[in-house]
Amino acid sequence: MATRILFLTFLAITCSLALASDPSPLQDFCVADPNNPLKVNGLVCKDPKLVEAKDFFWSGLNVAAAITNPVGSQVTPVNVAQIPGLNTLGISLARIDFAPWGINAPHTHPRASEILTVLEGTLLVGFITSNTENRLITKTLNKGDVFVFPVGLIHFQQNTGYGPAVALAALSSQNPGVVTIANAVFGSKPDISTDILAKAFQTDPAIISNIQARF
Repeated sequence: MATRILFLTFLAITCSLALASDPSPLQDFCVADPNNPLKVNGLVCKDPKLVEAKDFFWSGLNVAAAITNPVGSQVTPVNVAQIPGLNTLGISLARIDFAPWGINAPHTHPRASEILTVLEGTLLVGFITSNTENRLITKTLNKGDVFVFPVGLIHFQQNTGYGPAVALAALSSQNPGVVTIANAVFGSKPDISTDILAKAFQTDPAIISNIQARF
């Protein structure tokens, strides 16, 4: 009996950890109060009596973003920073605009899975499984197609057409975060040692220094 109780206790703890995500509300809503100096895992709740419709609203996702960066894409996020009412709800979204042959460079979301819907154009998308397999899973998506990127895995998108492309990404966190691999590795402040990166990428330190200078 004691063994069975111990097993059930372990199972309950394991399930609770496996289901952990953004903090859940314990009331109808917990609108973020970004001006509150108190620091918590998330954002402090605004007084419910002061909550207004604007706390749950944001406009402009229909507007194409200007693309001026070298990779040829621009992300317009709609997370808790734009809509305070998303606080504790565990969801957010983003519009991604692509120039012809532009890419959304390989990156990860440390706190969210992502489901991507193509609104216009054709995208080549993919993600890489974790070590040691590192298997690349890719798919070409057309307008109306949907693809899922599991939480934490490196993924990317590329516009494979000669015209602009647009996608809408929904994410399972109010603040999913993003780690763009090239920017993080070659553009860290301060720089990661060229010797370390040269060994990691099995190349010459001079090549690493050249790449770091671009970030």
